[in-house]
Parts: sequence; structure tokens; C-alpha cells
Amino acid sequence: MALQLAAVLAVVGLALLAGCSSGSSDGGGFTFVAPGGQTQITYPEAQRRPLAPVSGDSLLQAGQQVSSADFKGKVVVVNIWGSWCGPCRGEAPGLEQVATEAAPRGVQFLGVDVRDDRDAASDFVRSRAITYPSIFDPPGRSLLVLSGYPRNAVPSTIVLDRQHRVAAVFLTSVLASDLQPVVDRIAAEPAPAPA
Repeated sequence: MALQLAAVLAVVGLALLAGCSSGSSDGGGFTFVAPGGQTQITYPEAQRRPLAPVSGDSLLQAGQQVSSADFKGKVVVVNIWGSWCGPCRGEAPGLEQVATEAAPRGVQFLGVDVRDDRDAASDFVRSRAITYPSIFDPPGRSLLVLSGYPRNAVPSTIVLDRQHRVAAVFLTSVLASDLQPVVDRIAAEPAPAPA
């Protein structure tokens, strides 16, 4: 059993490293890079790049679209998950806790459900009383805006500042105690001046 776990972790680690890009920026937009294979990355304000809207079909409201662009001026926390993913099941209560506590400070969570069945994903959301919206995206097309991002990093969480620039990335499951201070810090940053 321990040998199997070690093999799985080695494969996941290699896949994460292989999925990372060290390429140049695509016209000033976000290009993912994991320096030294880090799994938790924080970007200083001067190094943040905008992320094109993450959007797709709503999980619970089929036929309706949901997008990070719907939350203009808010800090947006994008969580990539699947009902089939054990670590996703483990982190869900903590994500909901942070989402609820941070909402009054202008923070919006948005899930992206990948490689999943709609019924299983809907049951996952309802049984865990998750209140924030999710995109239903079995093939992961909505993630194409994440240039260089490892598509196999499930779960993972991306924190966008109020200008929807990438401020932090977690390439593993995240505990509320790790996510809350990052979200609090980004939510406390001054709002951008109106254009």
C-alpha cells in the first residue's frame, strides 16, 4: 500500500512539473509558472497578470452561463474540483467556510467541476451544502485561459484580486487555515481606482 501511494505521488509530482510553463507572457496576460515545482505560489502585486474570464455552463442551472467576469470588483477564488476526487471531498467544508466568512468583504468563490458526471457533481454540491456557483466543465475547456496551468492538478485553487489578476495559486487540496489568511490579505488590498 505504501509503495503504491509513493508511486502515485511520484507520478502526480512529475505530471505537475511537466504541466508547468516557463514561457513568456501572452500579451501581458497570466502564464502559469511553478518556480522550483512549488505547490503554493503567491504573486506580489507588481508581478500579477490579468486572467481572462473563466466561464462555462452552470452546474446547477443547466443552460445558464456563469463566469468570473460576473463578479467585477470582487476577489474571486476559483476552485477546480471533481466529485470523484477524494481530496476535493476533504477540502469542500473548509472552502465553504472561507467562502461564507469572506463574502461580506467582497469575496466570491467559483467552482470549476471537471471530468465529472452532472448528477454526481450536483449531488456533491447539495450534500455538502456548497452555496457558491460552479461551472460544469467535464472536458476542462474553461481552463484554457490558464496558460501553462497543469490541467491534471485537481483539486487546485486560484485566488484572483479585485482586478482579476492571479494573486495566489494552490496546486493541492487546501485547508481553510491556509486559504483564509491569503484571501483576507487580498481582500484587504485597496480597491482599484475607477477607470
